[in-house]
Amino acid sequence: MSIVALGINHKTAPVAIREKISFNPDNLSTALQELINSVDCKEAAILSTCNRTELYLVQNGDLATTQQRLVQWLEQHHNVPASIISSSLYWHQGQQAVNHMMRVACGLDSLVLGEPQILGQMKQAYNQAKAAGSMALVMDRLFQRTFGVAKQVRTDTEIGASAVSVAFAAVNLAKHIFASLDKTRVLLVGAGETIELVAKHLYENNVGHITVANRTLSRAENMAHQFGADVITLAQIPEMMANADIVISSTGSTLPIIGKGMVEKALAQRKHRPMFMVDLAVPRDIEEQVGDLEDVFLYTVDDLQNIIAKNLDNRRKEAILAEGIVSEQSMSFMSWLRGLNTQDTVISYRKQCMANRDVLLEKAKQQLAANKDPEAVIAELATKLTNKFMHAPTRAIQAAAQGGQLDRLIYLRDIFDIEHKE
Repeated sequence: MSIVALGINHKTAPVAIREKISFNPDNLSTALQELINSVDCKEAAILSTCNRTELYLVQNGDLATTQQRLVQWLEQHHNVPASIISSSLYWHQGQQAVNHMMRVACGLDSLVLGEPQILGQMKQAYNQAKAAGSMALVMDRLFQRTFGVAKQVRTDTEIGASAVSVAFAAVNLAKHIFASLDKTRVLLVGAGETIELVAKHLYENNVGHITVANRTLSRAENMAHQFGADVITLAQIPEMMANADIVISSTGSTLPIIGKGMVEKALAQRKHRPMFMVDLAVPRDIEEQVGDLEDVFLYTVDDLQNIIAKNLDNRRKEAILAEGIVSEQSMSFMSWLRGLNTQDTVISYRKQCMANRDVLLEKAKQQLAANKDPEAVIAELATKLTNKFMHAPTRAIQAAAQGGQLDRLIYLRDIFDIEHKE
């Protein structure tokens, strides 16, 4: 029994190839059943995200055969030639596969080092496999151990503590300036991907209120609806500025949208309560001179990039600690798996011996019922039992001796506790 992981990710293939073998969540249950039947594996789970698709299997065959069957199945299931994807695939077996799964769950193999979203996606893959009936003891235990490792890494290291995106860094800075965000009012200028991510982080941090200003109201409304935000036009910014404790801007404008005079008026109305402003746009949305005003904390995208660079260094240092945890826990899991294999073998062997005993015992009972001599019946039973249990070991010893396999012969003598006498 072995654990195998097959994958393709952002490091090995561009999105044009990754998207060819991604899995639709609605059809994943069917895919898992097809996978188990086609590859002849015991258990299976599929992780499919925008950055990676990975298949996790528990199987008995050799890796080469499993690899061939998996590529054939991917080719048929996604209707894509194997030649397109084969060079982008990576393979792990045994402890390497376990180690890889744990690294993925901890964000150690992610595009953004230490990102937490992948753990939720791993949990989703686990739930989908459970629902599809493609998971049993080994895979279930592996996922549970993997989740535990990810939690330990988050608890024992600081790998996820530092902001490594401009959106996250902007919100983190706001949290440092304001004791709590739940009473702050935020003005977001723009409605693109960056501002939407900022709004998401603010919403998750229970910010008091969000207003979105954009040139096109319809686009802003689609985004604002997710976060219970108000929407205004760019022309309404001056009248709303005084209400904003936090202003974050990211548009495609070629000229500044927020000038020094506009902010000065807002500060006068605010009675010089501080304003935190972040300009994520290039060219700038906020005039550089705004940073000269008292009671204004203005940061540009360059300021945030410097913060992010330092934070990435911190994450890399913490990743070393995380790798140590993963290595230790993957070895622990493999120890459990080896114990399971031993237990399975012992159970199978005992069942086989008991079955042989029961057959011979039933014959002895029938002989006794037919009034045969009890001593003769017992003697025959003992002889047959002895011969039955000696048969397989005797054949193995003879084969080792005839083949000149001295090491195997010594091993068999040790197993069966055969004393050597001169």
